[in-house]
Amino acid sequence: MTCKSHINPNFSHQIKHISNLKVVWRKDTKLDQAIENDKQYKLCARVVKEILNEPGQVIPLRYLEKRRERLRLSIKITTFLNRYPGLLEKYYDRIKPKTNPVLFLRPTVGLRDFLEEENNIYAYNEELIVAKLCKLLMMSKEKVLSVDKLAHVKREFGFPNNFLVDLVPKYSNYFKIVGYPGEGKSFLELNSWNPEFAKSVIQLRAEEEAKLTGISVRPNFDVKLPSGFFLRKEMREWVRDWLELDYISPYEDVSSLDQSSPEMEKRTTGVFHELLSLSINKRVAVPILGKFSNEYRFSNAFSTVFTRHSGIFYLSLKGGIKTAMLREAYKDSELIDRDPLLEIKDRFVELLDKGKSERADQLRVQKEEVKKDIEMMALRSEEEEEEYDTLGCDEQM
Repeated sequence: MTCKSHINPNFSHQIKHISNLKVVWRKDTKLDQAIENDKQYKLCARVVKEILNEPGQVIPLRYLEKRRERLRLSIKITTFLNRYPGLLEKYYDRIKPKTNPVLFLRPTVGLRDFLEEENNIYAYNEELIVAKLCKLLMMSKEKVLSVDKLAHVKREFGFPNNFLVDLVPKYSNYFKIVGYPGEGKSFLELNSWNPEFAKSVIQLRAEEEAKLTGISVRPNFDVKLPSGFFLRKEMREWVRDWLELDYISPYEDVSSLDQSSPEMEKRTTGVFHELLSLSINKRVAVPILGKFSNEYRFSNAFSTVFTRHSGIFYLSLKGGIKTAMLREAYKDSELIDRDPLLEIKDRFVELLDKGKSERADQLRVQKEEVKKDIEMMALRSEEEEEEYDTLGCDEQM
């Protein structure tokens, strides 16, 4: 629901203290399934990344086998290769000049084609990537973020591997690196403020609705409780009053706000909404968000926001890790608010499916050949038996 009524300036004093309000966590199997659906993709991506990070992008099979636990791979590498053909190919080579040849792994032609296509998709969406990076900096209190932290979340937001080396220097009007790169003490700093980037998804949505209807729309959260989910009366009243507070943009300076105030709760919720909206899958693991607590002014108990506002977020426990998800971005387990950079994932999944299809065709041909061989053997056996019987009859005559 989107509230459009005017605000009583004294509303914030009428709202009960946040810490007194509790919402029981409830499992959402459909949103959990969205995470489960990505398990295959993430597993394959981890293994491929391991190969690509090796010198020459090749590795002895037995070396990769020893890294299974670190890769969280529960099956043997040979089983993985059979299950996901089309990613890696085997060949023999020597580890050292005078040693015996051993099995090595390298990317297939199909995987190399995908990597080239991935670079093209990144290049096509370069403006989007730059805008995302600017927005992450613009929401931070000092307009500065640790380079190490940004590198750690590059996959969540769709940044290419080399964005700090190639992209940042190219857009020196927006960014500059300060500190000591390579020593864990370097930071990315915002050089200039672009007002076009300083609009949140919620604000842009309100502007779009106003254009369509011709009626001024006040920016606010879209609250949709899942089917069968009910809030206690006290909590319903708190949410109603809290929604009546002015929306505070995540790009506004809130240094004067009390950390425990309802207004700060609204701003924090807005930051989380914007961060999840900027992410590729509209979901981010809570420990990753926690790394930026200081930069984005999150309280120590920031994760309670996701359960307290269950109509905006869902806190999944799938896979033994807490993941914050944006409800409005999903319909059941399907992502409907799709980031353009998701095309990379789509192409990778197509490569996996193609490899499986080709493998299935090979197995079918092999089975048919075996079946033909068996039939030929049976036919020969019958002919030999007939010939034997004929010879037996001739001898009797």
